[in-house]
Order: sequence, then structure tokens, then C-alpha cells
Amino acid sequence: MKDYIENSLEKSIFASRWFLAPIYIVLSISLFFITVKVIQEFMHFAPLLFTIDLKGMMLFVLHIVDLALVGNLVLMIIFAGYENFVSKISIADGSEDKPSWMGKVDFSELKLKLIASIVAISGINLLETFMDLSAVSDREIQWMVIIHVVFIFSGVLLAMMDFIASKSNSH
Repeated sequence: MKDYIENSLEKSIFASRWFLAPIYIVLSISLFFITVKVIQEFMHFAPLLFTIDLKGMMLFVLHIVDLALVGNLVLMIIFAGYENFVSKISIADGSEDKPSWMGKVDFSELKLKLIASIVAISGINLLETFMDLSAVSDREIQWMVIIHVVFIFSGVLLAMMDFIASKSNSH
């Protein structure tokens, strides 16, 4: 009886990983929303192409790059998270389009890629702000810089912790 209860408990705990699947589905749908936003931004910008100044053009491009980085980040979280915590995506095994990193990014690498993407996104937002200083107060800029530095510092600390953990695991 004890073995039956233990087996049932372990099966239900193992099956609980599927509660994460709807989260990854919602993240997949959010990629569609990001795509719609990029198209919307492009449609807004296209008529202004010949009248907008270089600064406006650069702000548009930076905004699209920012959205692309967010989309890449979401896709990376979907693939790596699903494969690490729910199930392997076996349908991609035979595809020539399967990203080379898919199935190889463990939780530690995902954390580092996540923080690197956040730092890049933060940096682009900061650059966008610097290109239009008149629209933002000095206090807001100060906080943006502080937050960016905190992201960088967090990334360095995470990388150091992973490096130390990998060194201690190899001994």
C-alpha cells in the first residue's frame, strides 16, 4: 500500500510539470502580439520615411531592434523552458530550421542569456532616451542609468556564481 501511495504521489508530482504548458502557450501568443506591434510601428513610420530626420529614423530602428530582442528573448524562454521543464520538442528533431542551441540550453545558460538580453534591451531603451533627452527628466534618466547598472552588475554576479558552481562541480 505504501508503494502504491508513493508511486501515485510521484506520478502526480511528475505530471504537474504540464501546468507550465499553458504559460508557454501564452508566451507563444505574445510573440504574435509583438509581431503585430512591429507591423503597427512600421505602418506608422512608412508614410514619414521621406520627411523624418535622421534622429527619428534611428529611434524607429532602435525601437524595432528592441522589439526583436524581446521577441528573441520570449522565444528562447519558450523553447528552453519547455524543453527543460515540460517535455522535449521532438517535432523539431528532423527540421533543418531547428535552432542549433535548441535542446542544449540548460537552466544556467538560460539565466545568463536572459540577463544578457535584459541588459541589451535596457541599453537600447537608454540609448533611445539619450536620443530624445528633452522628453525625459533628469531624475528619470538617473533612475534608468541606475537600473541599467544594476542589470549589468546582476549579470556579472550570475556569471560569476555559475562559473564558481561549475568549477566546484568539476572537482
